[in-house]
Amino acid sequence: MRKRNRVVITGIGILAPNGIGVDAFWKSLLAGESGIGPITLFDASKFKSRIAGEVKDFDPADYIEAELKPKRMARHTQFAYAAAMMALRDAGLDPDNLKLPSPTPVVIGVSTSAIDVIESVYFAMHDNGPNRAPTTSSAASIPQAPANTIADRIGASAHAATISSACPSGLDAIADAAALIRSGEAEIAIAGGSDAPITPLTMASFIASGLSSYRNGDPNHASRPFDLERDSGVISEGAGVFILENLERAQARGAHAYLEICGYGKQRDLDPKRPGSGLEDSMNIALANSNSPPSNVDYISAYGPGHPVLDAIEVEVIKKVFGNYAYSVPVSSIKGVTGNPLAAGGPFQVAACALTMRDQLIAPTANYEVEDPACDLDFVPHRARRAKVDCALINVRGIGGSASTLVVQRDNGSNGN
Repeated sequence: MRKRNRVVITGIGILAPNGIGVDAFWKSLLAGESGIGPITLFDASKFKSRIAGEVKDFDPADYIEAELKPKRMARHTQFAYAAAMMALRDAGLDPDNLKLPSPTPVVIGVSTSAIDVIESVYFAMHDNGPNRAPTTSSAASIPQAPANTIADRIGASAHAATISSACPSGLDAIADAAALIRSGEAEIAIAGGSDAPITPLTMASFIASGLSSYRNGDPNHASRPFDLERDSGVISEGAGVFILENLERAQARGAHAYLEICGYGKQRDLDPKRPGSGLEDSMNIALANSNSPPSNVDYISAYGPGHPVLDAIEVEVIKKVFGNYAYSVPVSSIKGVTGNPLAAGGPFQVAACALTMRDQLIAPTANYEVEDPACDLDFVPHRARRAKVDCALINVRGIGGSASTLVVQRDNGSNGN
């Protein structure tokens, strides 16, 4: 029988609207302090929705070597590269003296790709003619750019791959990298998600689809997962990247393991008349793959974007999968603080679960104030809660009915746990 390697996360890199780095990110989540604010990346004065979750105080020159010409990169590539370098250092690996085995997969999920670069090319062509586009735009705008840039930095041993499956992209990238380690094809991997969708074209598209809140006068309270007065989610940006390792390798080098990746499932809605059917299947598959009955789950990290319909569907599906136990297990969404960063959303949830298990604290569902009869679970309102969390389930859904679920457990077999 082929051995199945155990897979752990040993490094975390985060750039989020609510903070850059693990400490700032976690502090704001526990306090329920929103990172949503007025859009500053472009003039949004004529837009119906003028708020978003921007990564603040980010200067790519502070995170990316000058010789890599960071200003020529798309914003989501800058985020992904910076997060990857953070994750390597957090895992106790020196980016300037890496001795990684070959192959080392670099798997990055993206949803909207380099929209900022694509828009700049359009406006350059519109203003100056079709032969005056920036010479670097083709390489900067390909979906593979974030994974390529990280892989180039690591060296010849790296293999770059890109996953694009709407909002689940980042979670799917982590799961794909974990599968390579579990099967023995790799010992270590870099994986996560990155998106920078706060551009005129993308925001106009989300507004037209009813996917961006109109609470322009109160941005800190605009994203309201599961709250009766929610009007929609809030688009945001950022990156979450992780170092995944074979548990035996992590133990051999004395690495701290945040958590173990135990089960994964993905599925699309099989019938447009049954929205959420894909999520129901992905949850059941992930639980089965982790050999965990629902009663083993101590916490559910919900997708919970703050949309009137999508939040209610997720609650309904949780009840179907968990039965009466759904009313006993804590459920929270971090999007009241982070907004919805598309492909980075799943990685943000993975990071939050890792820190939940480290500190045995569940971050609250920020801005959950008015109970919705259709959303009647324990959403950890108002403040962080101390709780024993050894197993967590993470849900992500996307446009088009895609859904992914990851089951993670607190690792008790590595140093530092």
